[in-house]
Amino acid sequence: MMQRSNPATAGTRRLPALALLTLLTACGGKPAAVDNEPTPGLTVTAVQPVRQQLDRHLTVSGSIAAWQEMSLGVELSGNRVADVLVDVGDEVRAGQVLLRLDSRTLVVQSHQADAALEQARANLALARAASARGDALLERGLISTSDHDQLKANLINAEAKLTTAEADRDAARLRLGFATLVAPQAGLISAREVQPGQVVSAGNELLRLIRDGRLEWRAELAERDFLRVHEGAVVTLTGPDGVAIRGRVRAVSPALDPQRRTGLVYADLPEPGALRAGMFAEGHILLGTMPAMVLPRESIVYRDGLPYVFTLDGNGATATVTQQRISVGMQQGDMVEITGGLDAGVHVVARGAGFLGNGDLVRIGSVPKGAAPPAGQRP
Repeated sequence: MMQRSNPATAGTRRLPALALLTLLTACGGKPAAVDNEPTPGLTVTAVQPVRQQLDRHLTVSGSIAAWQEMSLGVELSGNRVADVLVDVGDEVRAGQVLLRLDSRTLVVQSHQADAALEQARANLALARAASARGDALLERGLISTSDHDQLKANLINAEAKLTTAEADRDAARLRLGFATLVAPQAGLISAREVQPGQVVSAGNELLRLIRDGRLEWRAELAERDFLRVHEGAVVTLTGPDGVAIRGRVRAVSPALDPQRRTGLVYADLPEPGALRAGMFAEGHILLGTMPAMVLPRESIVYRDGLPYVFTLDGNGATATVTQQRISVGMQQGDMVEITGGLDAGVHVVARGAGFLGNGDLVRIGSVPKGAAPPAGQRP
């Protein structure tokens, strides 16, 4: 049997609800509205690609070598080294004494040659006097013709012996001069292979001298790059201490290696700094300047090894970003060359690009100096 509800009980249950509704109405309360508009998650700066002149470089590794390196030795054999006056790294001037041999025997030989020369001069004087007397006696018929001829022969023989003695004297002095090794040119001692007391031989290398201390950079270039380099091109190297060193291409090899199809480029280094002969150094050869479209480096994001930018789509203070693949070229300072994938008039995110994802909503902040603002925004 169905029960009937008690009107008094039902009214009692409705009372709290009516009281709450009355209270809300009296206070002017309304149900809260739900905000469905998206909120920008990041404030970014925007920039447009610009065109500017970029230096075109060819990067290649090469070796540091002496411009001219002289092998120095003595021209005597069997002599003992008395003193070595220089060491590796010393700067020397032309004519400076580098090494001395024990010259006591050579000094004695020089004195003997001087004495022999004096004797030859005395013999020549006697021969001349005898020849002159013979001429006088022959005129008076006091000597025979054969005796006169003998006196003339003695004179000629004495003159020849004097010439020989002079040559011997000069040779002895020359050998004595060979006992002292002097620098043929100003430069830098790069190697030393001799010690005091060592017995040396003619033709052996004792010292090496870099002429004028002058170094050069030699780089081997492939055929396709070799033809782009010309004499006078500026070269920039990086020394072991990180300091940039400038040079200039002095010569370009007139021919290529027929097997390897490569050629050598020689660059003078007037101020080599910390570079030393025998080192390897990476060099940048300036080929010239060309116009290019560039963007700040901070606006390019690399993901999975590929370069991207975020383009802006919006006319107000907010915009949606789109991740776009681009191609990049060389970098100069804080600017990177854009070689493809982006039009010149497109606005992209500059600062803050690394924190974005495709389709994010951003707020556009200040525009970098010299950059054009996005459409609809005033800087």
